[in-house]
Amino acid sequence: MCACIGSVHDVRERRIPNWLTTPAIAVGLALHAIWGGWRGLGDSALSGLFAGGIFLAFYLAGGMGAGDVKLMAAVGCIAGSAALPVVVLATAIAGGIFALAVAIRKRHLRETLGNAAALLAHHGRQGLTPHPELNRSSAETLRLPYALPIAVGCLAALCSLAWKAWP
Repeated sequence: MCACIGSVHDVRERRIPNWLTTPAIAVGLALHAIWGGWRGLGDSALSGLFAGGIFLAFYLAGGMGAGDVKLMAAVGCIAGSAALPVVVLATAIAGGIFALAVAIRKRHLRETLGNAAALLAHHGRQGLTPHPELNRSSAETLRLPYALPIAVGCLAALCSLAWKAWP
């Protein structure tokens, strides 16, 4: 639910509010603590740190907003370690598909693919430092409200869990 609400805000306002992510993290931690005790709380916290940490790397590289990092941390806390691999993988796949769709729609596919190669080369040489021109703060950079792929990742995890539980 928090990923869906985050998607609406991200599309409309180009940001994901703290009033959404902070309580979602707290609810995820609390629910896992109630259902699994200290072990459940620890699992939820580690899942949130892992999911948020993956996205933190992209934030530090200049390719993602802080709201996306916090939303993914909240999703990790709610999902826990059992569903997290599906959430992360499905989010990454959906993000790639959405990014290609935006590039095609804006008629910048060739430029986008060239920029992706330039970013890989830059980060290979400079680590997680933002590229001087190809970063989130650049006005010419194509923007993707990444809460949408996060919501798709959550939906994929829910479908996967439902499929496994089906008799």
